[in-house]
Amino acid sequence: MGASLPPKEANLFKLIVKSYETKQYKKGLKAADAILKKFPNHGETLSMKGLTLNCMDRKAEAYELVRLGLKNDLKSHVCWHVYGLLYRSDREYREAIKCYRNALRIDPDNIEILRDLSLLQAQMRDLMGFVETRQQLLTLKPNHRMNWIGFAVAHHLNSNASKAVDILEAYEGTVEDDYPPDGERCEHGEMLLYKISLLEECNYLAKALEELKKNESKIVDKLSYKEHQVSLLVKLDHREEAEKLYMTLLSMNPDNYRYYEGLQKSVGLYSENSQYQASEVEQLESLYKSLERQYTRSSAVKRIPLDFLLGKKFRDAADSYVRPLLTKGVPSLFSDLSPLYDQPGKADILEQLMLELENSIRTTGGFPGRMENEPPSTLLWTLFYLAQHYDRRGQYDLALRKIDESIEHTPTVIDLYSVKSRILKHAGDLVAASALADEARCMDLADRYVNSECVKRMLQADQVTMAEKTAILFTKDGEQHNSLYDMQCMWYELASGDSYFRQKDLGRALKKYLAVEKHYADINEDQFDFHSYCLRKMTLRTYVEMLKFQDRLHSYAYFRKAAIGAIRCYIQLYDFPSKSTSEEEDEMSKLSPSQKKKLKQKQKKAESRAKKETEAKSEESNVIAASKSGKRNVKPIDLDPNGEKLLQVEDPLLEATKYLKLLQKHSPDCLQTHVLSFELNIRKQKILLSYQAVKQLQRLDADNPDSHRCLIRFFHKMESLPVPVADSDKLIWAVLEAERPGFSQLHEKSLIEANSNFLEKHKDSLMHRVAVAEMLYLLDPSKKEDAIRLIQDSSNNLLSTNLALASVEEWKLKDCIAVHQLLGDTFNDSDAALRWKGRCADYFLYSTYFEGTRSSAISNSTYNHISLNGPIDAAHNVGSASSNGNICTTEKLKELVV
Repeated sequence: MGASLPPKEANLFKLIVKSYETKQYKKGLKAADAILKKFPNHGETLSMKGLTLNCMDRKAEAYELVRLGLKNDLKSHVCWHVYGLLYRSDREYREAIKCYRNALRIDPDNIEILRDLSLLQAQMRDLMGFVETRQQLLTLKPNHRMNWIGFAVAHHLNSNASKAVDILEAYEGTVEDDYPPDGERCEHGEMLLYKISLLEECNYLAKALEELKKNESKIVDKLSYKEHQVSLLVKLDHREEAEKLYMTLLSMNPDNYRYYEGLQKSVGLYSENSQYQASEVEQLESLYKSLERQYTRSSAVKRIPLDFLLGKKFRDAADSYVRPLLTKGVPSLFSDLSPLYDQPGKADILEQLMLELENSIRTTGGFPGRMENEPPSTLLWTLFYLAQHYDRRGQYDLALRKIDESIEHTPTVIDLYSVKSRILKHAGDLVAASALADEARCMDLADRYVNSECVKRMLQADQVTMAEKTAILFTKDGEQHNSLYDMQCMWYELASGDSYFRQKDLGRALKKYLAVEKHYADINEDQFDFHSYCLRKMTLRTYVEMLKFQDRLHSYAYFRKAAIGAIRCYIQLYDFPSKSTSEEEDEMSKLSPSQKKKLKQKQKKAESRAKKETEAKSEESNVIAASKSGKRNVKPIDLDPNGEKLLQVEDPLLEATKYLKLLQKHSPDCLQTHVLSFELNIRKQKILLSYQAVKQLQRLDADNPDSHRCLIRFFHKMESLPVPVADSDKLIWAVLEAERPGFSQLHEKSLIEANSNFLEKHKDSLMHRVAVAEMLYLLDPSKKEDAIRLIQDSSNNLLSTNLALASVEEWKLKDCIAVHQLLGDTFNDSDAALRWKGRCADYFLYSTYFEGTRSSAISNSTYNHISLNGPIDAAHNVGSASSNGNICTTEKLKELVV
C-alpha cells in the first residue's frame, strides 16, 4: 500500500490506515490531505480518504473520492478493496464481492481480502465460493488454527459433513499430544464436540461415541458431554446405559422436560403424538410414581403424567397437582394446563374437579378429604382458574361471574383485572377490555408487562392515540416512535398496523408493517459480525445453529403477519386508488369560488398543524434527552409520519409481489400465502400463476372455504375470458382445459353443481355456507336473494335445543363480523346486514360491534348494565365510559367496591 509514494508520504499513508483501524478519523484525514497536497491524483490515498469520510457519515463525498481514486489507479488492489468495503458498509454485498474479486485478480494471495471475501460469501450463502476461499486461505496459512476450522465449517455448510470431519482429523494430526494448553482448553473442547456432532450427523454413531469417550478429559463442558453421550446411547439402542445416564442428568436438573422425554425413549415408552396403549400407560404411571418419590420437589414429574393418563387416574393426578398450586396461589396454573384442553374429555374432568374444590372450600373451608382449613386466597385462585376455564370454552357469562366474584373477594390483585379484560376482549367488548386493562395498569405503574397488555388492548379497540400515550411511559426519553422502532417492538407495530388497517388508514398501516420487515432485514444483517467471531472463539455448534436459524428467519409468525398485512394494504390500494391530481382539479372546478377558498384554507391549516405537531414532538423529545443526559441530542425527524409517500407507488401489485415471494419461499404451507398469491395474480391477469395458487390451496386444504372460493372464481374467470387468438394463449387454454378434470369437485360438473355439492358436504358450517352463497351470487347475480337466504338459514348451536343440531358448529365472533361486512359490501343489502346484526346481537351479548345488550356500547349510553355482581360491573362501566388518555380510575373502582 502506498508503494508508489516517497518514504515520507508512504509513512503518512500507513498512518491513514492505522487511524482508520483505530477510529481516529480526523487524524487520518489530516494525513490524507498532506499526501494529496503533493500528489493530488494518488488513487490509494483518495480511496482511503473516501473510506474515512464514510465513517464520518459523509457518504456522497466518500463514494465520489473512492471512485476517483479507482479511476486514477485501476490496477491497485487497495482501491478495489476499499471500494468493496464501502459497498459492504451499505449492505450492497453482491457489489462488494465483485470488488473483492477484482482486487484478488491483481493480488490473488492477499489474506485480508480473502478473509473479507469469505465473510461476505458466508453472509450471502455462496457456499461453493465460501469453500474455495477458505481452502485458499488454508493453503496460504496452514499453521493458523482458524483457517482449518473455517475450511471444515465451509464444507459442513455446503452439505459435506464427512469432508468436514476429515479436515478436523487432519488438523488434529498437526497438533502435539499435550495440546491444548490451559488457555485454550475451552476452545479445543468445543472443537471436539463440534466434530462429534458432525460424526453424528453423518450417522457414524459408534465412532462418535468412541471419540467422545476418548476425549473426555479434553472436553471442559461436562453437561454437553453427558447430553451428547446419552443421545448417542439412545440412537445406538444401548438403553440400559442411557437410562442410567438420564437418571444422572435428572439428579442434576429434575425439571428438564427433555430429560424425561429421553428417559421414556430409553425405556421404550415414548410416542410422538402422545398416543399410548393401556399397558404402556401403566408402565409410564409406575415410572413417574417412582420418579416422584425420588424428586419430591419437581413440578415436571407431576405435570407430565397428566398428558398420558386418562379417566379417573387423570382426575386423581390432576387433583394432587392443582391443590398445592391453588394453596400457594400460582397465577399461571391455567396456562400450564391449557394444552390438556386439546385432548378429548379432559376439559370436562378439570371443570368438574375445580367446581368440586370450589364447593368444598365454600362449605368446609378446605379441600375434600382434608381436615385442615385452606387460607382465604385458595378460593380466590380457584375462582380465577374457573374464570379462565369458562373463557376458554366460550362461556363468557360464567367466566365474568367467576372473575367478578374474585375481584369482590380481593380487589387489589392485578391479575384479576387483566384476565377480566381478556375475557371481555374474547366476548367482543373491546372498549371495556381496554378500560379494564387500564385499571390494571394504574394499580402498578412500574410494571412494564401490564402496561404493554394495556397498550395491546387499546390498539385492539382502535384507540391508537391512547395507546401511543401509554406506550411512551416505558420508552427511552419519553419518545415513542423512534424508541419502539429501535427496540424492534414488533408486537406493537403489528397491532398498530392492524388497527390502522381496520380504520382504512393504509398509509400508517403500511408504515407499521414495513417497519417489521425492516427489523427482519436488520436481524439478518446482525449475523455478519459472527462469521469471524465464532470461528475465532470456537463456538462452532452455536454458530451453525445460528446460521440455520437465519436461513428460516422469514418463516416466523411476526414476519408472516407483517407481510400479509402489507400485501392486503397494496391490494386495497390497487382496488381503491387515491384520486389523481387531474381528478382533484375536476372536482375543484365544480365548486364555487367561496367553497374553493374555504377548502384551500382548510388544507393549509391541516398541513401547518401537522408540521407543527411533528416539530413539537421532536423538540419535546430533544429537550427531555437534554435534561437527562446533560447535552442536546438532535434526533432524526420522520419526514413521512403518516405514510403518505408509501401510498404514492406506481404499481401497488408489483410492491406486493416482493413480499409474496418471501412468503412463498419461507411459508409455503401457510394457506394464506396461496390465497394472497391468487388474489394478486388474478388481478395481474397472470393465469398460470393464479392456477398454481389454486392447485396449492387444493393440496393444502381442499375443504377450506377460501380454497373453494379461489377454485370457483378461477374457472369462472376462465369461462368469461374471450376465446384466445395468440398461439401462446391457446396453449395455456388447452392446458387448463386438460387440467380441469383433475379436480374431483369439477369432474363432469358445472361450477354451479360443484358449488351445490360443496354446500351439501359442509351445510352445518357457517363459513362454508357463506363461501357457497358468495360464489352463487358470483355465478348467477339473479340469485342474490337465494344466496342471502342461504346465509341467514345457518344454525348456531348456542341457541339450539334440538339434539339433531348437536353437530352444528358454534359461531365465532370474528366470522360473524366478516359475514355482516360481506352482506353490506359484496351483496350491497343493508336490510340483510341489519337483520344479521340483530340476530348476532342475541348471540354475542357483550359484542360492541353488534351492540349486544351487555356490551359497553349499550351500557355506557344507558348506565343500566345488567350486573352479575353489581359493584364490580358498575366499576367496569365507569372504566369503560371515562377512561381516556392516561386517566386512571382506580380510586373510583375502590370506592365502588367499598
